Amino acid sequence: MSFEIPEALSGVPRRVDDGLPLAVQLRNSLLAGEVSAVELAHDVAERVRSKNPDLNAVVTWDEDMLLAQAREADDALAGYRDSSGSPADGANSSGSDSTGGDSASSSSATSAASLGKRVPPLLGLPMGLKDGLDIAGLPTTYGSASMDHVVAGEDGLHAARLRSAGANLFAKTSVPEFLLSCHSENPILPPAKNPLDVSRTPGGSSGGSAAAVAGGLMPVAPGSDGGGSVRIPASATGLIGLKLGRGAMVEDITDETGAASPIDRWGAPKLSVTGPLGRDARDAALMLDGLLFDRSRLAAGHSATPALDSVEAALDHSEGLAGLHVGFTRTSAFDSALPVEISAAAEAAFARACAVLERLGADVEESPWQAPSDYDETFRKVWTAWLGRTPIPYEDKLGELAASFRAEAQARSENEQERANERLLEIGGSMSTAWGSFDVVVTPAMAETPPPLGYFIDNDAETDYRLQCLYTPYTSMVNVAGVPAVTVPVGWTPDGFSMSAQLIGRMGSEVHLLCIAALMQRELASAGLI
Repeated sequence: MSFEIPEALSGVPRRVDDGLPLAVQLRNSLLAGEVSAVELAHDVAERVRSKNPDLNAVVTWDEDMLLAQAREADDALAGYRDSSGSPADGANSSGSDSTGGDSASSSSATSAASLGKRVPPLLGLPMGLKDGLDIAGLPTTYGSASMDHVVAGEDGLHAARLRSAGANLFAKTSVPEFLLSCHSENPILPPAKNPLDVSRTPGGSSGGSAAAVAGGLMPVAPGSDGGGSVRIPASATGLIGLKLGRGAMVEDITDETGAASPIDRWGAPKLSVTGPLGRDARDAALMLDGLLFDRSRLAAGHSATPALDSVEAALDHSEGLAGLHVGFTRTSAFDSALPVEISAAAEAAFARACAVLERLGADVEESPWQAPSDYDETFRKVWTAWLGRTPIPYEDKLGELAASFRAEAQARSENEQERANERLLEIGGSMSTAWGSFDVVVTPAMAETPPPLGYFIDNDAETDYRLQCLYTPYTSMVNVAGVPAVTVPVGWTPDGFSMSAQLIGRMGSEVHLLCIAALMQRELASAGLI
């Protein structure tokens, strides 16, 4: 395999984030005292004010909340510096000798690195959460007119975890109704738009978060992924998107009673997990460190070493990917039910990902995996079941797809649902076993470039859903298997869209996947391809 540059991937690499430093760079600047959290917060506020009207990425935000948390972060940073004796004003605080030059800079960097080992990973970094998760003081709408838009009195589980890691949570980002879809259009708010082309979708359901990061409104963000909702918008907007394995973040499998289990009370696998969205693998690793900040609650098999440390070590000391056993497949779980086709750009991105892995020393061969014939109907029954059980105060205000799914779920017998739950567990186990014979399995990410706004919703519910499956045929199967996966940008189309490939790992391999992604990105960047 080679780095061919087919017409489908002959576009010029570009960024639209308007100069916002990477999250890792911002963290280092905060630690070194080169910028304050308040200064960063003011910059982010201005970015939201000036850029969000074109993107509709953020649906609600509170500037006072943003600035108050920034002041608290600056106070916390000062406390950490005082307790360690680290300088408080960056490179200028390493001594009175103004001729110190490189010595002063080195001292500041060393102090910042030492401080960084004790400071929560996200301290002072502003970010938003999807508008289906509670942040104290902000309303949650689920993108639906059918629900009361109540201002949350306290943080939800995910917000609490991120806040403990230092995140400055100040905004809610756009979602499709009830987070059901692979776009971010809903009945109550203007659609989120793709920063690469505002006539196109940024994907979903974490599309608002992806648009905010790719568009330079905020440096990094988490997303949630029940069928591809981190990886889809990451692919659409040119980001790294990592779906965690089931249970890697305990909050993902914790129910309203506080009990944690990968299986819900009805016997179905819990499909939705959290994951980072970042502009490169290092930023995604930093976000992952925030998500897994409480190292005492790590799932079995996860390293206690921070993800960012591992990724930076891989970049500093790696001899490539010698010994990595990689399988590749174009097989989609929907192949037996739908006419799945991938575009020339998606095929080229898939081939390029395999080529770069091989160039880095991996052994790459085709995977013989075949999808079960009943995946489509079984997944759909489990995917829609929760909507039939959810209390909805204003049912007549549901959008067409949500109303259709709710009616479908409520018409299903308990026995039929139980059989589907059991069967999906079997399917997930078989896929995990088949893919587990490789260290990594590569698939296309999306089947095509991001569709235009309205492409899905300007249809009846059934057509809407089928079009979504055809755009994203490779993502939901990973949620069913429960294993982690990452989408990695590998090239650009002539009309300016980033194209990605998906890497599926074994349970517990989240950090390893980010290390591989980092090496791939460096190799591709050195060739001028991303």
